[in-house]
Amino acid sequence: MNAAVVTVGDELLVGDTENTNATWLCDRLDERGVVVRRVTVVPDEVGEIARVVNEYHAEYDAVVVTGGLGPTHDDVTMDGVAAAFGRELERNEEAAAWLAERGYSADDLAAETTHLPVDCRPLANEAGVAPGAVVESVYVLPGVPREMEAMFESVADEFEGTPTHTVTVDVDEPESALLDRFTELQEAFDVSVGSYPGESVRVKITATSAAEAERAAEWVRERSTLVESE
Repeated sequence: MNAAVVTVGDELLVGDTENTNATWLCDRLDERGVVVRRVTVVPDEVGEIARVVNEYHAEYDAVVVTGGLGPTHDDVTMDGVAAAFGRELERNEEAAAWLAERGYSADDLAAETTHLPVDCRPLANEAGVAPGAVVESVYVLPGVPREMEAMFESVADEFEGTPTHTVTVDVDEPESALLDRFTELQEAFDVSVGSYPGESVRVKITATSAAEAERAAEWVRERSTLVESE
């Protein structure tokens, strides 16, 4: 399964808020073997949300959208997702009933709280109020981290891919000195390789087989100067 993550919010684009939701979602999707192909931040604008969701829905198996849910003036994510599918927003009776069970009456909430895209599947917000929704293969989640995480876990089983196994090797050599070894490594083993330089170079080896990943890592260890353990 290939997926895209779309995070919505002007506050993300100006740096007022760290985009921890994207990091958390990518980590959870990776754990489930889902390949995340895109992570995109869009402003609180209906047109931008609709354009990106429409494009990614056509290209990937699933799209996870987070942020911009609720009744305030800048909570326009549901409008954008509805527009991407050419749908209207309407009061969702299932979402309204769920909120009533939680003790919220119509007088407690703005009317727009239960307005979701026509023919969507509503998602209960166990950690908050504003409901989420699934429109075809697009999952719309809140932006508040604890609410987003709880709602994602309620649908996590719908995200399945091929699990991968990763082994890292810390090499005490310049990254440029490792290029030929990386080429040989990928020719000899069925793995993908990432290198992340800092005080040393962290070599990340990923494979669908744990044994293959470990054999490749051992190959690197035998041919490299490793960072000494303290």
